[in-house]
Amino acid sequence: MAVKVGMVSLGCPKNQMDAELMLAKLEQAGYEIVGESGLADVVVVNTCGFIEDAKQEAIENILEFAQLKKEGQIQKIIVTGCLAQRYQQELVQEMPECDGVLGLGANGDIVQTVEQVLRGESVSAFPSLETWPLDGDRLQTTPHFFAYLRIADGCDNRCTYCAIPYIRGGLRSRRMEEIIAEAKTLVANGVKELVLVAQDTTVYGRDVYRESRLPQLLQVLCEIEGLRWIRLLYCYPEHVTDALLDVMASEEKILPYMDLPIQHASGHVLRAMNRPGDRESLTAIIRRIREKVPGITLRTTVMTGFPGESEEDFEELCTFIQDMQFERLGCFAFSPEEGTPAADLPDQIPDKVKQHRRDIVMEEQSRIADQHNTAQIGRTLTVMVESYDKYAACWFGRSEGDAPDIDGKVFFMAQPGQVRPGDLVSVRITDTMDWDLIGELAL
Repeated sequence: MAVKVGMVSLGCPKNQMDAELMLAKLEQAGYEIVGESGLADVVVVNTCGFIEDAKQEAIENILEFAQLKKEGQIQKIIVTGCLAQRYQQELVQEMPECDGVLGLGANGDIVQTVEQVLRGESVSAFPSLETWPLDGDRLQTTPHFFAYLRIADGCDNRCTYCAIPYIRGGLRSRRMEEIIAEAKTLVANGVKELVLVAQDTTVYGRDVYRESRLPQLLQVLCEIEGLRWIRLLYCYPEHVTDALLDVMASEEKILPYMDLPIQHASGHVLRAMNRPGDRESLTAIIRRIREKVPGITLRTTVMTGFPGESEEDFEELCTFIQDMQFERLGCFAFSPEEGTPAADLPDQIPDKVKQHRRDIVMEEQSRIADQHNTAQIGRTLTVMVESYDKYAACWFGRSEGDAPDIDGKVFFMAQPGQVRPGDLVSVRITDTMDWDLIGELAL
């Protein structure tokens, strides 16, 4: 009987790509991959270590599996991912329940590691990030009709609050031919939507080709027969070029959607974050994007309570959000991360103040989102069907303006056999519900 391996992957889609590469190696080696990790012989916890909440989630997962191991339900625990990379010896020494702890550079050795821990060996390996595999066969963990496509990883931006460069290293772009080959395989297997991810997608290729090649990559991806939607996440504002916007405007497969994390609008705070720009320059960028790509849905992320953020800085952020009317916005309270310059800055903001400011931003964004959703009533949107909600007794999916897992849904009624997951259908919007839309199938 084949040894059963389960994997829990936490954090961002880039981490999920690492998980899919490891799962493919394990399956090819003859292990049985199980969806319910509690029923596995070996559990791999692919951790996130970006902010404090993510670290706590990872540790809680490890401890839950440690209890199952103590009860004899599972045999071995292997920890991989960003937390393992960031806190190497601390995990080995402080969590003896873990039979294996692998840094990112050891992801390619997952099969060997499973074999070793099953023999009773304790494994810890933290090779150079240069050996960290970004290419290879993947075992897709998303629904069959959409997949994330990692075009690069690592980051050279060095924002003062961010631990990613210390964990995942500098920018590493994949070769264009490898990305295209992977995309063709995914589409041949039924994928209709590709969601492009990297730490900063807009600088894709600078390390390999000495220039950003994102526009050229998009054009080639658009030539893949059977691919319907291409979506862009993690676009750094100052790196959005006219060439990129021209391609977006001219290629119908590229959705009018852009994830554009700005973090703040106050020039004072942005400089402290080691990010370029200010309210005026960001306003100009956003207006240029909307002019060149009419009807675009913009998602952004902002942060409250960065060290030294004054009431005036916060007010500037709030008025900027009101002026820009972002269709999608997420807000996070600043989390001081060990080893980052921002953690040691003076004028740290009390947690209560950070959270209060976050609540104010999200209250305002709730009003903006409600206005935007109300304006959709009467319109007919193209929706990618995701699944059937048996509790609500209706189908749901995503519009062009909704990214997987982070944005809203469109709920609609359909007769049995009328739609299937992965179908692209027309839905006329009739109502709103919190962050979601309600509609009816337009035949």
